[in-house]
Amino acid sequence: MTKTERLQAMIETPRFGNFITGVIIFNAIILGLETSQTVMELAGGVIVLLDKLCLSIFVAELLTKLVAYRGRFFRDGWNIFDFIIVGVSLVPAGQGFSALRALRILRVLRLISTAPRLRRVVEGFITALPGMASVFVLMALIFYIAAVISTKLFAASFPDWFGTLGRSGYSLFQIMTLESWSMGIVRPVMEVYPLAWMFFVPFIMVTTFAVVNLLVGLIVNSMQDAHHEEADAETEAYRGGVTERLAVIEKQLDALLKAQGRSS
Repeated sequence: MTKTERLQAMIETPRFGNFITGVIIFNAIILGLETSQTVMELAGGVIVLLDKLCLSIFVAELLTKLVAYRGRFFRDGWNIFDFIIVGVSLVPAGQGFSALRALRILRVLRLISTAPRLRRVVEGFITALPGMASVFVLMALIFYIAAVISTKLFAASFPDWFGTLGRSGYSLFQIMTLESWSMGIVRPVMEVYPLAWMFFVPFIMVTTFAVVNLLVGLIVNSMQDAHHEEADAETEAYRGGVTERLAVIEKQLDALLKAQGRSS
């Protein structure tokens, strides 16, 4: 076995993956502690050192994968994802880069690439994106039409909520999420425009209960499809393993029968 093959075997072991997952979780705790002024005053130097140690482990992991997989490293989307996340953490904390340094917490997202179940969730979501795009276009059309109507109807009396298309869109988004939609917006509007409910109630029915649930349904179906594909792959792998074992047993039986025939 060559050195590259040994590195690949080491990287693909569960022990290596569990170690990296543990470092990610530990680093997430460290980055959270950095936000506490009291903790930083007591052990700021140790926390910064531990953070740098975690980053060094991530860099060493990526370098090991680059050596082991070489050009194949960048063919895996999850490897590219890890590369970008760690690369952001290496940006110097100089002027103009402080916002990027704050993005170090994104290292926690590496849990997605190390946990197979989380990967399936994300992959299912990505698979659903083409269908979701059509739903988002439909939602945008509904919001644009509703924003134009609400601006023309309610802008004169409620300029803070419906004075412009942008304000109307934001107010309608709040109504769609059902956050203080009745007492906060709709009932005050109805005090001036008693028939305003004829606009707001159909809007909620269409957006909140129809279009949003359609998005949820697309994501759920995509994740179910991904789960079925994985189950089928596991079944095929199991069948292949059983077939191989049966072939080995058959060869052993043939050899045993031949040996018995010769001895007789």
